[in-house]
Amino acid sequence: MSIFIENPGMQTSVQDLGRIGYQRVGIPPGGPMDTRSFRLANIIAGNDQNEAELEVTFTGPTILFEQDNVIAITGGDLGPQLNNCALPMYQAVSVHAGDRLHFRGMTGKGCRSYIAFAGGLDIPLIMESRSTILKYGVGGYKGRKLERGDRISFRKPVSAYPDMEKRSLWPEKFGSKAITLRVLLGPQDDMFTKDDLLQFFWFDSTVTAEYDRMGCRLKISEPLHPSNLGNIISDGIAFGAIQVPTNGQPIIMMADRQTIGGYTKIGTVISADLPLLAQAMPGDHIHFVKMDIRTAQTVYRREMTIIREYDRELNGTL
Repeated sequence: MSIFIENPGMQTSVQDLGRIGYQRVGIPPGGPMDTRSFRLANIIAGNDQNEAELEVTFTGPTILFEQDNVIAITGGDLGPQLNNCALPMYQAVSVHAGDRLHFRGMTGKGCRSYIAFAGGLDIPLIMESRSTILKYGVGGYKGRKLERGDRISFRKPVSAYPDMEKRSLWPEKFGSKAITLRVLLGPQDDMFTKDDLLQFFWFDSTVTAEYDRMGCRLKISEPLHPSNLGNIISDGIAFGAIQVPTNGQPIIMMADRQTIGGYTKIGTVISADLPLLAQAMPGDHIHFVKMDIRTAQTVYRREMTIIREYDRELNGTL
């Protein structure tokens, strides 16, 4: 075997970039909450960007390595340590059989980390993905978050790369208590008055404790008032869709969202900004800014170009 879970932490699950193409049969894509940090971890570890990793939330696991390999940790800084010594993030690190990885706890710089293992984890493909959908018990390791005593093998481990010290990237900056998210209006923005729309973009919302992989419930000082009491004929739900139910308090739909929903959607957070929300904590303040579709597409293309450049620089991938 390759890794042994001595302590699973609060919520550690296997994720890849998601189970694409099955929403029509009621299966959400899943995948990482912070897709940017996820991609960067795989790039640093020398993997395909879609290779399965461990997503770590709030408190990290304690992992005993039973085989040599190279790992990379990105995302929120949860204080990773290898054999009780600080482990650098956004850096490829060689680990050896008998080494132990654990996390001291959150430092206030994000709440989700990603652990990539060179060569990938030996997790079966289910509907073309290794992602765990916790709500449905699908994919990942036995369809659930990791538990004490679990063992997972590596598929093609790598003991070291040439010029290991060069396999690094600048850490992402998380931890701001005031987060700006850019939003595309619609598809039901016509169910809100002009005053409601002005209010949505004028007043900050607060991240509540009701925040998991399915959605992030916000608290806004002046509730919104969608017509038809917020109810519509159910339609598709995108990652980042902002539902406004009857109580007028927005909910941003996340990785494990339902595939369809019957609440009005005032807008959708652009994909490039979702990693900021994924690393947000209860009590953080969210400010929404309106964006048009053409600009959002330009931002997305720029984001993916930067990631491809990182991949090309470290792995020669076009």
